[in-house]
Amino acid sequence: MNLEIDRQVAVADAATAELPSAADLETWIGRVLDHAEESRRELTVRFVERDESRQLNRDYRGKDKPTNVLSFPFEGPPGIEVGLLGDLVICHAVVVAEAAEQGKSCHDHYAHLVIHGCLHLLGYDHIDDAEAEQMEALERTLLAGFGIADPYLEDR
Repeated sequence: MNLEIDRQVAVADAATAELPSAADLETWIGRVLDHAEESRRELTVRFVERDESRQLNRDYRGKDKPTNVLSFPFEGPPGIEVGLLGDLVICHAVVVAEAAEQGKSCHDHYAHLVIHGCLHLLGYDHIDDAEAEQMEALERTLLAGFGIADPYLEDR
């Protein structure tokens, strides 16, 4: 089944070279949805500046600071089936800073955050330890399929 990704770029032109390509997004998201046997195959991935991330994080999560990725699952009316999974909003500046701080490439960190965000859209969470371990194990498996190291290891 086809994957439809609305890739939105709302960051300064100078930063766009580091953003994942449409092909990267299709590969990473497709792997998550195929693994989950998910039939909903439409979503938006929006790359934003710190201000937009901060506002959304404050308005929807009560945290007045920018964050790496926000997930907004689509909740349609009961009984109506649509292909829309939801939206991911990713703050490019936070991703770049975290990647540098963690000693990993932006590409690998983006892969992790896109996969992480997609899992949230599918209902995975990390509120308690058991949920966190299940979600992180799946992230490790999916990332390993791309040759990307475990993002939760302290020593990379």
